[in-house]
Amino acid sequence: MKTVLMADPVRYPRMTTEELRATFLLEGASAPGKLQLAYVDLDRGIVGMAMPGEQPLSLPTYPELRAEFFTERRELGVLNIGGAGAVHVGPQTCCLDNLDVLYIGRGNPEVRFESKSKDQPAVFYLLSYPAHSSYPTTLVRKAEANPTTIGAQETCNLRTICKYIHLEGARSCQLVMGVTHLHAGSAWNTMPPHTHMRRSEIYMYFNVAAEARVFHLMGPPQETRHLVMADHDIVISPGWSIHAGMGTQAYSFCWGMGGENQDYADMDPAPIQSLL
Repeated sequence: MKTVLMADPVRYPRMTTEELRATFLLEGASAPGKLQLAYVDLDRGIVGMAMPGEQPLSLPTYPELRAEFFTERRELGVLNIGGAGAVHVGPQTCCLDNLDVLYIGRGNPEVRFESKSKDQPAVFYLLSYPAHSSYPTTLVRKAEANPTTIGAQETCNLRTICKYIHLEGARSCQLVMGVTHLHAGSAWNTMPPHTHMRRSEIYMYFNVAAEARVFHLMGPPQETRHLVMADHDIVISPGWSIHAGMGTQAYSFCWGMGGENQDYADMDPAPIQSLL
């Protein structure tokens, strides 16, 4: 499991593009027949993907965790962005269609990922944070994710936000997780942007066409930079950084947070006029 060490806002302004990408960007997490994860020292998050083929993939523990099994002291969110699949949590089998989310609580020794068809494999995006107590494994269907449409075509940010793991949805210790879908003709996400020092955030961009890219904005409001993102790329956002993006075409992204609270509305706005 790769370990990612975050930069602070003092070092950040002096970083080259290569250094920014090496620090904040995770590429190549989705690979056929593999489960690949990265450990982020910021809030001790773990993020990655599982793409089972003909054989299921078991979620292992890792030496870095010093744990008997992965969820001994952790909770896990699973978003399927591929074909139909199943997640086996001990004796329980949860079938996930595209854009379904499964919450797996602390204390489940056996977790396995399976695709229903090798020709249309499931692609499971995984996001995990430490958990101080156990909540039940909960499956949230796409239609149950409280879709809310905001923005406008006139401002190029008409988008639908779906909340899966949050205070009014699937309960968790600290994990918050959802998906935003940009409508055709819109390209901006999370505008105006914001920061929230109480939580770090991780974005995973998907439904990005092969020829398209997303320009992810990051950094303090008065010291912004950008990262060029492709399909299935993952970006880590510290509490001091804004997180917003502009795509060359419409796209989707999964947002996930861990930290001090689970209040979705806990944000410190950064008005567009203040950005530099």
